[in-house]
Amino acid sequence: MASEIAPPETAAANTVGIVQTKYATLFVPPHPLTLEGGQQLGPITVAYETYGELSAAKDNAIFICHALTGDAHVAGKHSSDSRKSGWWDGLVGPGKAVDTNKYYVICANVLGGCQGTTGPSARDPETGEPYGLRFPFITVGDIVEVHAALVRYLGVQTLLGVVGGSLGGMQVLDWVARYPDMVRCAICLASAAKLSAQGIAFNAVGRRAITTDPQFQNGDYYGDDPSKYGEVGPRGGLALARMVAHITYLSEASIERKFGRDLQHSDHLAYDLQSETEFKIESYLHYQGKRFIERFDANSYLYLTRAMDYFDLAQRYGSLQKALANTNARFLITSYHTDWLFPSSQSREIVRALVEMRRHVTYLELESVFGHDSFLIEIEQLEELVTPLLAETYRRVHKK
Repeated sequence: MASEIAPPETAAANTVGIVQTKYATLFVPPHPLTLEGGQQLGPITVAYETYGELSAAKDNAIFICHALTGDAHVAGKHSSDSRKSGWWDGLVGPGKAVDTNKYYVICANVLGGCQGTTGPSARDPETGEPYGLRFPFITVGDIVEVHAALVRYLGVQTLLGVVGGSLGGMQVLDWVARYPDMVRCAICLASAAKLSAQGIAFNAVGRRAITTDPQFQNGDYYGDDPSKYGEVGPRGGLALARMVAHITYLSEASIERKFGRDLQHSDHLAYDLQSETEFKIESYLHYQGKRFIERFDANSYLYLTRAMDYFDLAQRYGSLQKALANTNARFLITSYHTDWLFPSSQSREIVRALVEMRRHVTYLELESVFGHDSFLIEIEQLEELVTPLLAETYRRVHKK
C-alpha cells in the first residue's frame, strides 16, 4: 500500500516529510456501529495518516493511539511551510524508534473527536445539522472498534504493535483485551486500566467550566458552519477547562523550575485583583487556554473526557487478569515518577495482572521532571525501550 509521504527528493533524511491526512467512510447503513451504550451510529468518517510501506505479507503495521486532545498527525508536516511537525515526530520516522523504513505506521483521529473523524461537530445525516449533544455517548471501546475497522479497511488483519500514552494507553489496553489475536506487542505509556477518582474529579471541573459558560447554548453553538467551532461557543469555559487540565499534565518540580514565583510584567507586586496574569505561571496557563480553543471543540472535550471516566478494564471483564488472559502480546509498560495524574501504582497494577497470567512484560518507572507530559517530551528514554521491543517482535514474526 502506498505511503503518504513526500518523494525522497523533498523529504529530509530523518523525517517522513510532507504527509497528507486521508479519510475513510465506515459503518455505512445498513451496517452501522452498535455502540457500547446501545445506540447505533453510521456512517462514520475516520481521518487517518499512514507512514512507510505495508509489506507484501502485511505483517509490519503499527497503530499509534493518540491522547485526549491529539489527532492523526503524529509525524511529518502537512506542507513545506508548516511551522509544526506531528505531535510524536521525534519517535516516528526513518531510523527512529518507530522506524518508517521498516514499519507501516497508522494513526487516526478518535471517534468523537474534532480533527476529521465523526464527532459532535459533524453533521447528522438525518437532519443535516451538527450533532451537538445529540451525538451518542461513546466509550474507549467504541473508539477502538472504529480504529479496528479502519485497520481492516487498510488491508491489515494483524498488527505488529499498538502504541499509546494516557488516553492512548487506555486504547492500547482495550485493543489487547478486545482483539487478543490481532496485536503482537502492546506499548502502554503513562496510563492505567481505569481513571482514578482524582482524574475523574479534574475532568468534572473541566466539563463544568464548559457547560456553565453562557455561550455553551446546550451544545448548539456551531451556527451554519460547524468547522468554525474555534470561533464560537464556550471559548472561555473551554480555555478554563484546558488550564485546569494542563496543571495535571505538569509536575511540581517542572513548574517550579520553569516559573517559580516569577512575575510576568514587573519586578514588584501590583496589589491589583484585576491583574489575571501577574505571575508567569498565570500567563503560561492563559496562553495554553487561548491556543487550545483555536483547535479543539468544546463538545468533543465533554465526550472524550467522559469516555476516559467510564473506562474500567477490570469491571468490564471481571478482573484485569481475565481482561488480559487471552493475549500473547509482548508488553512494555512505563510510568513516570513525577506523574501524579497516572501514578506508577496504576501501571504496577497492570504489570501484576500480566505477571499472574504469565505474559511477557517489561516495566520501567522512568525518571523525568515533566510529569504526565513526559511521554511526549522524553523521547530518548522511549527510544531505548521501544526500539528493541518492536525489533524483537518483528524478528519473531519473520522467524515463523
